[in-house]
Amino acid sequence: MDRPPSGDRPKKKSGRRQAKPDLFPTTEPVSDSTPTARFSGTDNPRHLRVLHSLMTRPRKREEIDHIAGASNGPELIAELRRRGLRAACQRTPGVDRDGKPVKFGIYYLDDADRRAINAWLRLRDRKAGR
Repeated sequence: MDRPPSGDRPKKKSGRRQAKPDLFPTTEPVSDSTPTARFSGTDNPRHLRVLHSLMTRPRKREEIDHIAGASNGPELIAELRRRGLRAACQRTPGVDRDGKPVKFGIYYLDDADRRAINAWLRLRDRKAGR
C-alpha cells in the first residue's frame, strides 16, 4: 500500500463543534437566587446550642428559651441577627391555654443562613486545624 507520508495528509474534521475558550466570559447572577448572608460567628455556648437546633428544624420561641438555657429567646435571636443572620420568625396562629387565639413565633433559618453558618463552621475548623 502506498500511503502518503503522515505530514502530507489532510486532517479529518470530527464534525463536532470545538469549545471556545471564551464561551462563558462573565458570570451573571440569576435573578431568583438567594443573596449571600455573612455570619461573623460566635463562641457563646447559648448561641451555639440554638444554631445547632435551628440547623435541625424550625423551633418555637419557648423551645429556643429551653435550648439556650435562657428566658429571653427573642433577644438571643436578635444577637444572632446582629452577627449577620436573618433567622426569620413565622407567626403561626394557635390557641393558648386559656382558649384565646394567639400567634406563636416559630424561628427558622433560610438557605442563605444555612450556607453562611456552614461557611463559618468550615472557616472556624480550618483555623483550629481540624
